[in-house]
Amino acid sequence: SDGLNEEQQQIQKTAVQFAQTEMAPNMYIWDKTEHFPKDVLRRAAALGFASIYCKDDYGGTGGTRLDASIIFEALSQGCVGTAAYLSIHKYVLVELPEC
Repeated sequence: SDGLNEEQQQIQKTAVQFAQTEMAPNMYIWDKTEHFPKDVLRRAAALGFASIYCKDDYGGTGGTRLDASIIFEALSQGCVGTAAYLSIHKYVLVELPEC
């Protein structure tokens, strides 16, 4: 968290905690059973991890590329596949005129 402002440190803390509690304990089971964790993705979306670049007016967080990097670096420690899915989702939203 060196060089991060207070808001970015909070984003990082939230993402790390989510990865540790929601993703890491389940990633091997998800992989072994080929489970797609929709419930976890919904909880990640509720934290703003699926709409980082969308403006606040449209339900997003209005985040920056650095915010996204902080989030996905933290989430990838919990489950790389789930973090990658959320990252790809974020790029699709960028193409919407509202975002």
